[in-house]
Amino acid sequence: MMAIGLTVALSVVDVAEARRSGGGFGSRGTRTFSQPPVTRTAPTNAAPIDRTMTPRQDAGPTTTNPGAAQTRPNGANTPNARPGFFSGFGGSLLGGLMVGGLIGMLMGGGFGGAAGFLGLIVQMLLIGGVIMLAMRFFGRNRQPAYAPSGMSPRSSAQSPSAGAPSFKIPSIGGGQANARPTVAPTSAPVTDGPADEIGVGQPDLEQFEKMLKDVQAAYAAEDYGTLRRLTTPEAMSYLAEELSDNATSGVKNDVTDVHLVQGDVAEAWSEDGTDYATVAMRYESIDVMRDRSTGRVVSGDPDNLTEAVELWTFVRKAGGEWQVSAIQGVGHA
Repeated sequence: MMAIGLTVALSVVDVAEARRSGGGFGSRGTRTFSQPPVTRTAPTNAAPIDRTMTPRQDAGPTTTNPGAAQTRPNGANTPNARPGFFSGFGGSLLGGLMVGGLIGMLMGGGFGGAAGFLGLIVQMLLIGGVIMLAMRFFGRNRQPAYAPSGMSPRSSAQSPSAGAPSFKIPSIGGGQANARPTVAPTSAPVTDGPADEIGVGQPDLEQFEKMLKDVQAAYAAEDYGTLRRLTTPEAMSYLAEELSDNATSGVKNDVTDVHLVQGDVAEAWSEDGTDYATVAMRYESIDVMRDRSTGRVVSGDPDNLTEAVELWTFVRKAGGEWQVSAIQGVGHA
């Protein structure tokens, strides 16, 4: 029973840690695993997109803008596929234990055949638990090859303050209370960049700013209908997951007074008849986590604005409306 409990606990923790890993979510088309160019608003590399339904392409680097700093998967830094546990040493070990246990059971070892078979099962579970612990221990020290320099693969774009929840969609909620860097607001909140290949116009920029506020408001209100309209189905799935987790934990994210401070287009391009625009945005908001039943502030500062820097990727089909397809946190320079 202890062995079974240990195995189940390890599985649950592994799933939870994968969900809580920092970084981005969603899809940027063929550039999902590419590092967007740095901008005035986001002068440091964005967190990699580590939660996506886009399959990783190992054929080689994709075409990018000349002069843009990129971190791309290739044959040298793509993690090599590891053989399955049951095809290597673990398979041989379990095979030996199984054969030995079966022989012992047939020979009447222990307290009879049934006890021998029960001992075999317990042995297998114990060995499996020990190996999972070892794999978990060594895997914790292994970083993905595509993580940007200076950023831990498990670190989020901005370090949460004490008492803040360990998992947050890069800053769609989470009750952050980060120190705000000194940044002078620009007269044009979002400006066109040199990596713009499709000609993002002023109406698009104004739409991006409006969507920033609308998505934050819908997330805080747990308005699934509005979120479905403003985001792609993939991005919506991750937002809905976090909202569900908040409800299960008895908390509710409250995001108000969202104000865009500065922004610019990191890159914009078109592929397969679909336009993409990745925009760096620095914005302020009152962002707290409250107890669902009492309204008590669990984390965050309800009286002071906090600042976040993120890369939001917007997508639209030909003749369609823009939707949010990915969000990545950005560390401060």
